[in-house]
This record gives sequence, C-alpha cells and structure tokens, in this order.
Amino acid sequence: MQGPAAHAGTASSSEATEDARAGLRAPADGVPEKPGARGQRLSIVWRNVVLMSLLHLAAAYSLLLIPKAQPLTLLWAYFCFLLTALGVTAGAHRLWSHRSYKAKLPLRIFLATANSMAFQNDIFEWARDHRAHHKYSETDADPHNARRGFFFSHIGWLLVRKHPDVIEKGKKLDVSDLLADPVVRFQRKYYKTSVVLMCFVLPTLVPWYIWGESLWNSYFLASILRYTISLNGTWLVNSAAHMYGNRPYDKHISPRQNPLVALGAIGEGFHNYHHTFPFDYSASEFGLNFNPTTWFIDAMCLLGLATDRKQATKTMIEARKAKTGDGSA
Repeated sequence: MQGPAAHAGTASSSEATEDARAGLRAPADGVPEKPGARGQRLSIVWRNVVLMSLLHLAAAYSLLLIPKAQPLTLLWAYFCFLLTALGVTAGAHRLWSHRSYKAKLPLRIFLATANSMAFQNDIFEWARDHRAHHKYSETDADPHNARRGFFFSHIGWLLVRKHPDVIEKGKKLDVSDLLADPVVRFQRKYYKTSVVLMCFVLPTLVPWYIWGESLWNSYFLASILRYTISLNGTWLVNSAAHMYGNRPYDKHISPRQNPLVALGAIGEGFHNYHHTFPFDYSASEFGLNFNPTTWFIDAMCLLGLATDRKQATKTMIEARKAKTGDGSA
C-alpha cells in the first residue's frame, strides 16, 4: 500500500521524461509563446450554439422546480454532481492527462463510468486536448486559449471550429499511453451509449423508481441542472482561473490561484500551482484544503486501489516561489 502522500516525492527523471513526452512541461523560460493568426475568422458551429443555448435555458427553468422537488431528489442531484466532477478531476485530469498517480482496474472503471456521466468528451479526447493546453498554453494551439477572452475560454471554444494550430500540434502529441489503456479504449468505443445511460437515464430513473419523484423533476434537476452546473464548474478553470487571482509560483504565466473556482471544481482552482507543477497529484500545495479530489485519491490509496502519487517537495515549491513567484501568499 502506498505510504502517506507527503512521502510521495517528486517526479523521477524517468517520470519527468514521461511528462515531457505527454506534453506537460512548460516552456523553459516559463513565458508562453506569442499567439499567431490573431486575425483568423471564426467558423461558428451553429448546432453547438443552439444546443448549448437550449441546455442553459432548460437549466434556468430547472431552478423553478427546486421548491417542488423532494429533498432526496436534491441530495441525489448533488451526489451525481460529485460523481460527475470526480470523473473529470480524479479521472480525465489527474489520472489520464497527467498520470500523477496510478489506479488499478476497478478504480479506472469507476472513473471512466463517472466520466461518461460528465459528458465532456471521452477520456481520450479530453486528455489529448488538456495535454495540448499545457504544452501550448495560451497560444493558438491551446484549445481554450484564454488570451482570446473570457467567453472564448469559458464556452466559446466549443461553439467554433478548432484553430488549425490545435489540430496540427495536437496530432504531434504522444497519446500512446491513453490508447494502451483498455478502459479508455472501451469508453471511447461505447461513449455515446454510456453518456445516454450515465448522464441522463440513470440520474432520472433513480429518484422516480426508488422514492417516487416525478420523471419531470428528476430529469430537469438530476440530469439537466446537474449537468449544466458541472460543465460551468469545469469551464471556470479554463476562464476565471486564467484571469483572476494571484500567482505565487510563477508570475510569468497567466494561470492563477482562485479559491472560488476550487470550491466549484472540487479542488481544481489552484491553477498557478498546477501549471507550475503539473505532475503533482494534489494540484495544490495545500493538501486536503478545498480539495475533495485529493481526499478521494488519498482514500483510494488507503483502500489499495491507487498508488504512486507524485508530489512536489516543500523545498522545490519554496525555491520556485522565490525565483518566479509574485510575492503573494
């Protein structure tokens, strides 16, 4: 069984090589390359515009149903939100994108199932795009380049065709480790079916079948509202956490420390730290504080379902603060 997280240590040289191969290392000088093709005309995907507009209108309507719903239905919706979030944070992000810890087969199956509930593209696409985001952060090869504004980095990037640089440089990333995982391949093969079942059918049927909630309330609260909130929680990491907050670890990059985003994204708002030390399984130097995802990973380690947590040492963190930090706490 893996020892305490504090003893997990830093990434070894071989692990650092793996991180570089996966496109997780920042430029040597810490300064993002200048974006190109700034005048490129956006090609709007109107289908996505319509679908996202309808989804958010339905979520707004869902708020009116909250007083009419049974308390158990609201608790179930929140439970589904937590599962959804873990499928992204502990799964697609910290495990498959950054390989910051190792997970045994039962845990990988659970996280892939929760990830299908999240409905944010399959694990392979999510991890590939996230690796591009780190390697080419805030350039035109970054899928949700924050230099193109809050709206673009939050949701706009999903409403337009990808910049050619995203496609071109994304193809050069080594994603062989993702394709080597049978869980990732299975989820990708049956993604549409798994999304229908996990994101919409299961959340709707449980309250109706077990405690007699109406299908209408169940669908709009446990599926539509929960899904919309979880989407925006993830998107705030791309937008708000790249624009608002301090930069105690590296003032030369845009990602910020944003505790409010950390609350909404169950631990993913300490973004200046994460972009400085992307291999750290906790995505923060504060351990369990504001970080339910870290609680979950630590619990899985205690159960023997996760191992090999990577973590930056205190010495490494303090040295980086002194060298490139903005002097804030």
